[in-house]
Order: sequence, then structure tokens, then C-alpha cells
Amino acid sequence: MKIASYIDHTLLKPTALVSDIEKLCQEAVEYGFAAVCVPPNFVKKAKEFIGDKPVKVATVIGFPFGYSALEAKLAEVLLAIVDGADELDIVANISAIKNADWLYLANELSHLMPFIKSKGKVMKMIIESGVLTDDEIIKCCELYGVAGIDFLKTSTGYAEKGATVEAVQLFKKHLPSNVQIKASGGIRDYAFARKLIDAGATRLGCSAGVAIVTGAPASEQGGY
Repeated sequence: MKIASYIDHTLLKPTALVSDIEKLCQEAVEYGFAAVCVPPNFVKKAKEFIGDKPVKVATVIGFPFGYSALEAKLAEVLLAIVDGADELDIVANISAIKNADWLYLANELSHLMPFIKSKGKVMKMIIESGVLTDDEIIKCCELYGVAGIDFLKTSTGYAEKGATVEAVQLFKKHLPSNVQIKASGGIRDYAFARKLIDAGATRLGCSAGVAIVTGAPASEQGGY
């Protein structure tokens, strides 16, 4: 299978250099990845490096813990769109999920989603499934699924547990068919990537994208 088209080639290290972002974009174009995912401060540069090639530029909002104030997330979204971001990977307020504050989460969503959709951008919500119970994951699927976001995403890659086949299967079971699934966190080789896709993931967030498509050791790639 052409697995490259599933991959968001990702570099979110706080120590990333402009040269690292340039290399990331060159690799994304070379291998035909779906997108690059870069820190907000590199969105404008990534757009320049990608140019007119068919690779999207994604960035993160409220990353990596999700507990930024709603106003801060809105400001991040606005600036990312101004800089040219095509896709926004937004960390839900994980603390609110753990405290079952679904009203807060619904309010957060109701302020973020209309603006993002009005600009024609792709919205991915990250719920950090590795630290949630199955019941919490199901409730998130219900909340975000009904709203009609574009993707529900498993992980930031910064929690103690990243993507799992089981989480993707749970997403698949409880999300409506129009909401896609992005798996991320700890995806280092083709075999695991393929299992996640077979379970229902349609996008993979990976810092080891080149290793996955070429079979090179993942240690050669930049991690996050």
C-alpha cells in the first residue's frame, strides 16, 4: 500500500532549527506525505518550503497539554491561519475530560470550530487517549463526532502512552463515518503503522515517516 499518503510528517521538538523544518518539507515532497506538522512559529517557513507542491501544512494548538485558556487557543488558531496553516491539530482540555467537565469542552468546541470551518481549514482534535479510560474516550467520540470535526486524534506524542490499535478501534466504533481518525505517538515502523490503518486510522502523525516508508532505522529520524 502507498502508506506515505497517510502520513503527517512531524517535527515538534522545541529545539527544531529552520534547517530541520526545511529538511522535513523536502522529505514530505519527495515521499508524497499528506502533510507536514510543525510548531506554530514555523508555519510561515513551512509554507515557503512547500511552495506549490501538494503537501498540506499542519500545526498544533494548545500543545501539548491542552489546558491553555480558550482565548489563547483562539489567538493561536487565528495566527496559524494568517501564517498559512491548512490543518489545525488542537489539544482538547485534557484536564476537563478527566474531570468530566463536558460543558467546558462543548463551549471550547463551539468557539473554535465555527471560525476554523469558516476559513475552510481542517480541524483535528487531540484527546490523549493513552491517559483516558474507555468511557472517557467514548464520551469524546460522542461529543466531537456529533459536532462534525474532521479528525479525532489519539495522542500528542508527549504522554506516557501514544497510539494503540485498541484506541483506534474504539474511535472507529463510536465515531460517525464522516469523522476520520488520526493516530499519533510512538509510530516508528511500517508494521505498526499498517496495523493502525487496518484498525481504521486514515492519517498517521509520525516523526519517523521516512523510516516507515523506506525501512530505514527509526533512530535516524528526528523524534518528538
